Amino acid sequence: MRAKPMFLLTCLVVLSSPLAADQVVLKNGDRITGKIVTVGDGVLTFNGDQVGQITIAMKDIATFASDSPLEIHLKDGTVLNQPVVAADADRFAITEGPSLRPQTFSLADVTSINPPPKPQPKWTGSISGAVSSTHGNTKAEAVSASVNVVRRSEKDRTTAAADYGRTEQRNRATKEDETTEDWWRARAQYDYFFSKKFFGFGNIRYERDAIADLDRRVVVGGGGGYQWIENARTSFSTNLGLASLYEKFDTANDSNSEISLQVGYNLDHRIRDGLRFVHDLTYYPSLEQFSDYYLTTTGELRASLTKSMFANFKVIFNYDESPAPNRGSTDVKYLLGVGMNF
Repeated sequence: MRAKPMFLLTCLVVLSSPLAADQVVLKNGDRITGKIVTVGDGVLTFNGDQVGQITIAMKDIATFASDSPLEIHLKDGTVLNQPVVAADADRFAITEGPSLRPQTFSLADVTSINPPPKPQPKWTGSISGAVSSTHGNTKAEAVSASVNVVRRSEKDRTTAAADYGRTEQRNRATKEDETTEDWWRARAQYDYFFSKKFFGFGNIRYERDAIADLDRRVVVGGGGGYQWIENARTSFSTNLGLASLYEKFDTANDSNSEISLQVGYNLDHRIRDGLRFVHDLTYYPSLEQFSDYYLTTTGELRASLTKSMFANFKVIFNYDESPAPNRGSTDVKYLLGVGMNF
């Protein structure tokens, strides 16, 4: 007598097991039971009871169900985290609230299900440099260095960079060492993304150049920008804003301070595996007189030597319409060296 209830209970458990499994209904009428793993890029990964792990295009799915909570992300930013019941074609439903009335959603609005945790943002960057020393008929020593860092999260981006160069050469007539190059610059920018493409920014730039008689140039600005492309191969953005530009020259008694427009772009493009091209340009025309402007641009070609090491060739071009007395408007610097990514 006791064996009969136990037998019925065992049958009930066995028969109910498939009902407790996740279920996917395809548009061709097939039904697959198992476990929904994840959805991303329009593809559902599913562990089937009979077929093992498979992938199914979301466009081929009519509806699905799960007795276990699923983390479902929708296009409008809504995140659902609860069991799902099947619904009409191209839809799914959840039951919530005291009435347990089903609320349906379109499968087309699903961006992901059970997505992997997002990686924590971290600082990445590179450092490079070069040293040369010549002795004999000519004595010359040169050193240059560059560092770049960036931290990118879903909502913001922080970038900073610095460059330095110094060269000394022996004057054959006086037998004295003369400094023919002595400069450095540093810059930083913070971007806050109001949407996936549009961002606001604030930045600062500081420069010195002893040979150009530039005691200091300080530029502080801000405005808005647009991220046209941002993927593993190419990043391209433009920006527009205002800037306060301050210049002080060693050979001039007065300093120069003015409000300027700030127009520029940033490009980082992988030409092919192991070869990258990085280019930025910023143009500062004075609001009082557009013909009076400062322009700075940097281009760099970087070739990988190992997974972390690279060789690079960098060109820095500056043009100041109002330079120090008896100094030219144009400065071009060429840097050839090796570096390391971190």
